[in-house]
Amino acid sequence: MASGRSVLTLIENHPRLAALALGLLAATGFQPLGLWPVALLAIGLFAVLAARAATPLRALGLGWLFGFTHFTLGNNWIASAFTHQSEMPAILGWAAVPLLAVYLAVYPALAAMLARLLVRNGGAWAFALMFSGAWIVTEWMRGWVFTGYSWNPLGMVLLGPFDRPGIAALSPLMGTYALSGLAVLLGCGIVLLLRERNWLASGAVAVLLALAMYWPAGAAREGTLPVTIAKPDIPQDAISDPRFYEANYARLAQLSPRLDDSSDPRLVLWPESGMADYLREGYPQRYYDRTTALGDPLYARRRLGATVGENSALMTGAVDLEIGADETGFVRALGARNAVTALSAEGEIIGSYAKAHLVPYGEYLPLRGILEPLGLSRLVAGTIDFWPGPGPRTLDLGRFGRAGIQVCYEIAFPGQVVDREDRPEFIFNPSSEAWFGTFAPPQFMAQSRMRAIEEGLPVLRATNSGISGVIDARGVVREYLGREEPGRIDAVVPPAAGPTLFARLGNMLSLVWAGLFLLAGFVATRQRAR
Repeated sequence: MASGRSVLTLIENHPRLAALALGLLAATGFQPLGLWPVALLAIGLFAVLAARAATPLRALGLGWLFGFTHFTLGNNWIASAFTHQSEMPAILGWAAVPLLAVYLAVYPALAAMLARLLVRNGGAWAFALMFSGAWIVTEWMRGWVFTGYSWNPLGMVLLGPFDRPGIAALSPLMGTYALSGLAVLLGCGIVLLLRERNWLASGAVAVLLALAMYWPAGAAREGTLPVTIAKPDIPQDAISDPRFYEANYARLAQLSPRLDDSSDPRLVLWPESGMADYLREGYPQRYYDRTTALGDPLYARRRLGATVGENSALMTGAVDLEIGADETGFVRALGARNAVTALSAEGEIIGSYAKAHLVPYGEYLPLRGILEPLGLSRLVAGTIDFWPGPGPRTLDLGRFGRAGIQVCYEIAFPGQVVDREDRPEFIFNPSSEAWFGTFAPPQFMAQSRMRAIEEGLPVLRATNSGISGVIDARGVVREYLGREEPGRIDAVVPPAAGPTLFARLGNMLSLVWAGLFLLAGFVATRQRAR
């Protein structure tokens, strides 16, 4: 009891240092650390700190300090990307992480200020409810303002281990952003119960949380479509080096043949950056001569079809070019698409998707006319920018299923991964992840699991060196290959569940929950005023 009071006293006496420390501790709930009890206590203690701020403006400042360390630790993997390119010094990566956190910290700051504005006369439980609702709103804003960066919403700390969904099983009824509000409320509730010395209630909540996080997922349903996922673990430096194109293809080809004599349809999945060949006709020949097998896209496609064999279809990451005349009239590639191409065994293109949510500074350089003269460049190899595709779509591959595609970090955006008018049977998430060190791959996997639970759809991950796997509609990982573990996965695509409430309403559902939390906080404030 004394130690608990001393912690609160220390926090209250040194609010700025406490906010920095609590932001750091709250980020330990994300993968690969997964210290979810620490994260919940940290956000709860920060709520106490923000509620006691003398003014809303001071709450804003404390929220910014909390967010700065929170996002610095959670996004530390971004620095690794700068070590895989030669255009800019690697030390810029260590500057990029805190600079990004300077901006992202605005969102928890706004949540703290809004809650403090709405709760002026104390009332810890009222503040907890208001803060939870405000957190949902500001986290939703983070997902779309300035093209959006929804990485690591707080609700991710409620995701269970690979074989069970944890409290994230509620996300079909709430959405990830509302799950974040629930995480805030749970953290606040535990801290307030402890502060009130209600040991029985706080102990009961802790036990119930542990049970919910580790409760078994229940019986699994089985699908019928065989799938092979190839994971080559090609070094990042070799992916874009023409000297290694054929060796890279050979490595993927070795992981792709059918291992039995079955004539059943089979889907083969290769990762993002899986294919250097240009697979479409119509480009100037010089582009094929640099990259494509025998300088012939038709040959390249037929070779890929023969690689996977009869009764198989291949979905691979690829690059498509946008060809046109520049200002001088010279015909060249004006832009590129980070694409997924689906090929039949005969080498015919049976579907294609272009990545819509591109990575600023990774796949395109914003304000190129200003930043390029300053020495800044894209992290992805090449001199032309990638262009965005039209957004989520479903590829009807006939007997190989109906596929929704989300390339790399597109999978991190709740409510933006599925064409709601044309629901797929599964989501394919190709990625590379050789860029991003040790922290990002587990976080990518966690985001993919959350999308599976929300949408009620299996997610198939094919990565170069990250975590490849088969995730069912409950968020349970059926099969996987760990980071830097080459090999292949032979499994069956799990069946889709029926459309969830979130699948029907999207992020509007989370905003409804935000309104309910805020309304409950308003009622609690009014009752206290009486």
